[in-house]
Amino acid sequence: MVEEVIFAGFGGQGVLSMGQVLAYSGMIENREVCWMPSYGPEMRGGTANCIVTVSSDEISSPIISRFDTVVALNQPSLDKFESAVKPGGTLIYDSTNIIDPPKRSDIDIVPIPASEEAVKLKNTKIMNMIVLGAFLAKRNTVSIETVLDALKKVLPERHHHLIPLNEQALHRGKELAGEAVPVP
Repeated sequence: MVEEVIFAGFGGQGVLSMGQVLAYSGMIENREVCWMPSYGPEMRGGTANCIVTVSSDEISSPIISRFDTVVALNQPSLDKFESAVKPGGTLIYDSTNIIDPPKRSDIDIVPIPASEEAVKLKNTKIMNMIVLGAFLAKRNTVSIETVLDALKKVLPERHHHLIPLNEQALHRGKELAGEAVPVP
């Protein structure tokens, strides 16, 4: 089993955190992992992405250009990485923030209104966990229980009181992925 994914969006959307949580989850499940962040010097508000590989076998290289899954949280990220999804792969995107939806017909396209759902849950900072829940529903790379364990390691202790809300967001993302209507 190998999953190569890129999470992409603006700085401040939790892109790097999403990837870090997935990588920690893979380690907890005794998998080989690689987490490679990339962001501009402006960080918050600038572009950010991270590549995560979770594998049962050794990872030969952290540098990849084609992905099993692309997670795009904004239009520039979708525009840049849509073509990088391997045929038969998955593209998950925040449909709240995307004006021009993806056009490919050879991949599984999963629109998730993550920003809208985060507002409904009264905390916009959990949008990334909604999207991660959708990713887990579609790709089944690690379990939600493992992600919750990883959150305890990734989140500073002063934010541990938010873990129940993050759990709610993960489950809501999983539900939304099941309800997602593919883009024609």
